[in-house]
Amino acid sequence: MSQTTVAVIIPAYRGNEDLRRCLASVSQARPPPDEWIVVLDGGDEAAKEIALALGAQVAQTPTRGGPAKARNFGARLAKSDILLFVDADVIIPPDAIAQVLDAFQCEPELVGVFGSYDDAPGQPNFLSQYKNLLHHYVHQTSQEEASTFWTGCGAIRRDIFLAMGGFAEHYRQPSIEDIELGYRLKQAGYRIRLRKSLQAKHLKRWDSVSLLQSDFFARALPWSALILQSRGFINDLNVNITSRISVVLTYALLASAIVAWRWPALWIATLCCAIALLALNASLYRFFWRKRGLLFALAAIPWHWLYYLYSGLAFALALIYHWMPRRHNEKQASETKVPLKEEETPR
Repeated sequence: MSQTTVAVIIPAYRGNEDLRRCLASVSQARPPPDEWIVVLDGGDEAAKEIALALGAQVAQTPTRGGPAKARNFGARLAKSDILLFVDADVIIPPDAIAQVLDAFQCEPELVGVFGSYDDAPGQPNFLSQYKNLLHHYVHQTSQEEASTFWTGCGAIRRDIFLAMGGFAEHYRQPSIEDIELGYRLKQAGYRIRLRKSLQAKHLKRWDSVSLLQSDFFARALPWSALILQSRGFINDLNVNITSRISVVLTYALLASAIVAWRWPALWIATLCCAIALLALNASLYRFFWRKRGLLFALAAIPWHWLYYLYSGLAFALALIYHWMPRRHNEKQASETKVPLKEEETPR
């Protein structure tokens, strides 16, 4: 039996220290990848120099088309059996390729496997720690039989990837192209595994503006639209039942707090909603406390509740956008319906 081969594919745009650290981690992987392709998405010369200096094969798209297009470009160039996608701001562990090979060897019917961020984010500021620890917690507490995919550190069989058409290239910015592919794979009957021991370090620095823009416009809105289009209300990762109930409770808390300024008796309802939210998400807040202390956990709670608020808003907007064209089409169809002729009128 021939040995399974692995190609690491990294889309890159800027040549910076994060990219250098990412590529250095790939160069130190044991076993090493059979192929290692850095796809410059219209990237600068510095990115090319860093990649070549560390021994990577460099390919370049004609114009900047986003990470989804760059990954597809690299996948078509690769010859290996397995494609391991890694983001340019991620450090993979030395045994990442060994873990990927082990996953596919243990479960030959497996099509995809992905990991999570570790619990030691590369940036020390509060929002970077909060955002990445939240990701780590969600992935580490989710079911291993996954319903989606992740390109931060995720592998897939190349033949299936190409047969499925790769990532949807209309996502021209980092968005949910990996989630969308995961949905299509599951709908086609393929199996994807979340391997919790496969943990990579995220180097990205988050601030309030970048976090809110990414969460709302690049994830919550398109993910909500994808759920409505595919009718895929999965109970997994960020869209599990606990999250859905928390969204409802967060809006109930906000509404009761607003009304309570006029009718103080409703502060009891506000308090009840807050207690319910704390209880429902207690394991996450205890996790924050264990990892970063009580003050960090207390500071994370309002950000987490804000996350539920804008996630609910995104779903409502996506629902309106999804519903309005359908209603418009139904109205047009009813208005243009050809009336029956007299002799065709049913008796």
